[in-house]
Amino acid sequence: MSEQENSVKPWGGRFSEATDAFVERFTASVSFDQRMAMQDIRGSIAHATMLAAAGVLNEEEKDSIIKGLQDIAQDIDSGNFSWSVKLEDVHMNIEAELTKRIGITGKKLHTGRSRNDQVATDIRLYLRDEIDLISRELTRLQAGILDLAKRENDTIMPGFTHLQTAQPVTFGHHLMAWYEMLERDYGRLHDCRKRLNNSPLGAAALAGTTYPIDREMTASLLQFDAPTRNSLDSVSDRDFAIEFCAFASVLLTHLSRASEELVLWTSAQFNFIDLPDRFCTGSSIMPQKKNPDVPELVRGKTGRVNGHLISLLTLMKSQPLAYNKDNQEDKEPVFDAVDTVKDCLRAFADMVPAIKANKAAMYEAAKRGFSTATDLADYLVRKGIPFRDSHEIVGKSVAYGIEQAKDLSEMSLTELQQFSNQIDQDVFDVLTLEGSVAARDHLGGTAPAQVKQAIARAQEALKARES
Repeated sequence: MSEQENSVKPWGGRFSEATDAFVERFTASVSFDQRMAMQDIRGSIAHATMLAAAGVLNEEEKDSIIKGLQDIAQDIDSGNFSWSVKLEDVHMNIEAELTKRIGITGKKLHTGRSRNDQVATDIRLYLRDEIDLISRELTRLQAGILDLAKRENDTIMPGFTHLQTAQPVTFGHHLMAWYEMLERDYGRLHDCRKRLNNSPLGAAALAGTTYPIDREMTASLLQFDAPTRNSLDSVSDRDFAIEFCAFASVLLTHLSRASEELVLWTSAQFNFIDLPDRFCTGSSIMPQKKNPDVPELVRGKTGRVNGHLISLLTLMKSQPLAYNKDNQEDKEPVFDAVDTVKDCLRAFADMVPAIKANKAAMYEAAKRGFSTATDLADYLVRKGIPFRDSHEIVGKSVAYGIEQAKDLSEMSLTELQQFSNQIDQDVFDVLTLEGSVAARDHLGGTAPAQVKQAIARAQEALKARES
């Protein structure tokens, strides 16, 4: 290894042999971690500011470093920065360029820190920025669901269990179930952000540093809630990345369930909804086809994100304290999970408000499958018949309906009374679809009045979130 080659590596003084060309490429991360460049520069500016306050740098050195870093940030942002695999990662590329531009002062920037606490800080800053973007997009999707639920508040459709017609519900009520799933996802995301928002900067390699650093100052400058409390844990912790991917997996699972329903509902067999052409594609051979590719692809991407969660759990499960090179493998799963979540949320947030309900098809489907059978059983209970006996009576009436190809609401009073003499004319108030949904007028029920209230509460919550 020549002196010139040796000097390229920030750690090269210990080595007498050049790094193997394959190993150099194999161990480098700059091809993917350069996306943290702006976070790296923010962390370095905060570190330099603190070093000057602690008397490690003078004001002139601090100003030179900060100006140099700001100029580098502009070049990166405009695409005028050359990344080098020889310099391994985003941190060393920026530091080497800084030294090239401002001279020996650039070499003082790394005083009191290590790449171990530097990368731990950068990825927290990066993920925090992305969480804030994802939070806004998730809120936009929830708002779109509320708009559609408001329009379809009293649109009657069949509710399913085991994908069999169970009881009538409203489309608005069904959409509010999606909203509640996403509201829990928002809570998980908020909790994740809270736990990651502590600064590891100053933990150095693993044991802290002998310089008179002020970790509270750098934490404040970077808008962290506080410094982390143990240097070993600070550089080796990746819980926050695992927790984000766990959030992403649950979110994508929820979007996948919604996607499955959209795929079913757009089929000719259901014909419940129509998706605008811009969210669908056609067939290269069958000209009549309109394929719901967007929800299908979201459904498929769920497996991708689940894989990232397993990758990170497996990555961390056997690592001793503190930092290990394995941790370089944390970034690509996190980066791809971030990109996938943002894309899927954008697709849904754009698509959901544009959904058009086929009210007539939904209503006709709700009439099939004896969806008001439970209402008849409840009616008989109110007449003083024990529920189990009511269950049997209704079962027999359904069997008769199957035989005669009649829904319960289509039977005459005489036909119904052959199963119980407690049935009177008022039974038809509960056997209609409208009567069935209106009867469930309690918190969380499908009655249109309750759905309106649920939508109003949710809209207020979103307004409070945004303020």
